Parts: sequence; C-alpha cells; structure tokens
Amino acid sequence: MKTKIILVVFLLIGLGRISFGQITDAEARLRNQKADTIHGWKNGGVIVFNLAQTSLTNWAAGGQNSLAVNGLFSGFANYKRDQSTWDNSLDIGYGLLKQGRKSDYMKTDDKFDFLSKYGQKAYRNFYYAALFNFKTQMAIGRDYTKDTVKISNFLAPAYIIGALGMDYKPNAYFSAFVAPLTGKITLVNDQQLADAGAFGVKAATYDLLGNRLTKGELSKSEFGGYIRIIYSRNDFKSEVLKGVSFTSKVDLFTNYIHNPGNIVINWENLIALKVNKYISVNINTVLIYDDNIKIALDRNHDGIVDGKGPRVQFKEILGVGIAYKF
Repeated sequence: MKTKIILVVFLLIGLGRISFGQITDAEARLRNQKADTIHGWKNGGVIVFNLAQTSLTNWAAGGQNSLAVNGLFSGFANYKRDQSTWDNSLDIGYGLLKQGRKSDYMKTDDKFDFLSKYGQKAYRNFYYAALFNFKTQMAIGRDYTKDTVKISNFLAPAYIIGALGMDYKPNAYFSAFVAPLTGKITLVNDQQLADAGAFGVKAATYDLLGNRLTKGELSKSEFGGYIRIIYSRNDFKSEVLKGVSFTSKVDLFTNYIHNPGNIVINWENLIALKVNKYISVNINTVLIYDDNIKIALDRNHDGIVDGKGPRVQFKEILGVGIAYKF
C-alpha cells in the first residue's frame, strides 16, 4: 500500500513538472509554502433543545402526565498552521423528566466532556501528539428504581486523562490517536460514594460492629495505553446530507498493571438532521463498558439479585426540537 502511494506521488510530481514547466522553482516553493502554512481556525458545532409534553384529563385509557426537557451542545475549534495542529472539543448535555403530577424531576442525561490535543507533524499525516481529556457530570444521579438512592454526583465520577502518542490525521474530519504512555485519574468527590468503593476507588473499611475504620479513597490513579478515534463533520456537500451534523468517537483504555486485558470502552454518536431553519431531529447514543463500574446483575429464578458486576451500559436519546448549527 505504501509503495502504491509513493508511486502515485511521484507520478503526480512528474505530471506537474511537464504541465507547469514555465513556473520557476522559486514560484513553486512560494505557492507550496502558502498552501501548506496558511490554515488557521476551523470552528463548528450544534446546539439542540428538545421538549416533549403529555397532558391527560379524565383519560379513560389511563396514563400519566409527563414533561421531558433535553439540551445538548457539541462544538469544536481546531487550529492548523505550518507543522502544528491544535484540536479542541466540548460536549455538554443535560436532560430532565417529570412523570406524574406529584413526582419530582428525574435526570435523564448529564455530561461534560472537554478535550484538547496538540500535535507536531512527524511524517505526512502523522503527528507527535499530547492529549488532555476531562469528563464529569454536573448534578446528583439517582437510582429511581430504589427510592432515589444516590449513585453519582458532581465530580463523582470525574475522569482525567493525559496521554502522549501519535496522531493520524488524513483530513480535517478524521483522527486516530494512539498513546502508549497514558495516565488516568478517577475522582469520586463524594465521601459516601467513595466509602462504598464506587467507580473502582478503594472502599472504606469497617469493624464487626459497623464502625468505619478508614475512609474510602477519593481518587484512583492508573497507567496504561489509550486509543481515541473520532470522525466529525457538519459541512457535507451532497444534497442528501446537507443539514446533517455527524460525530462518532471511540475511547479505549487499558491498565498495564492491573488486569490489562480489561479494556474500558466509551463509544458516542451524535446525529443531528436539520428539517428546516429551526426544527431538527437528533439521535445521541452512548455505549460504555468499564470493569470498575459494578452494576446489579440479573435476578435469579427466586427474584433475588445475584450481586453486582461489570455490564455493558447503553443510552439512547431521540429528540425533535430546535437546533442551531454553526
């Protein structure tokens, strides 16, 4: 494959010399320099607001009143100049649902994801790169099937990743970042959750009478390998795809020291389709597998939960509402 690419490059260079033989070497260098160095910023994103409401009065078929509100922001600001690139992205989402007249609002979506990556060109489309990623949520999360038991909170969890590696960027839309040197910190800034050992931190210890001997740790550090693949575009030229914004990103992490075969997976997709100037249809999906996050397993034949363990987590949000693409 590399041989073919090299042959094509030489062929194009030869044709260029034949067709444009009148251009001096100085002029050619000047044109190439301008084409390669003048890039600048490329910005874009989408803001979405969805609202769904149901009201029932004397409705014989039954049901409950409901109100669902969901908002989403996904934006990027990428810079390229000479041999350097700097990519930045921010994803924020939040959603609430009220079911019935007397119930409280329940959280349906909550995320904050910031990423910054700097690269210095190494060879063709490959860059030496450094990456920083911060993920968390903004409000308390509860298990509403168990009398609103708290299961998460602001900065509980939060994930901080710092990585050094190589980035493959063949164009402005695609990036594959591979980092063999990666540090990951998991924060659980809630003592109650930390004492329970939530999200893989070391839990509190207790004596036989239930008295706490040591507090649960508020953080956990890991060292391993990391891969991030992303494709994002909102400027399709085809008539069929005009008005479509699409982003897909996959994060993979493995801990070199503890269970290196257990890979943490986070895969997110966002599709926003603009129906007209104001109305859009959007789909947001998230798939997560993390061996450190324990979730109640299926009930056995007696209806008793067998315990907790890692499970595949999946979330899907489909909405019709107001969107602004920039």
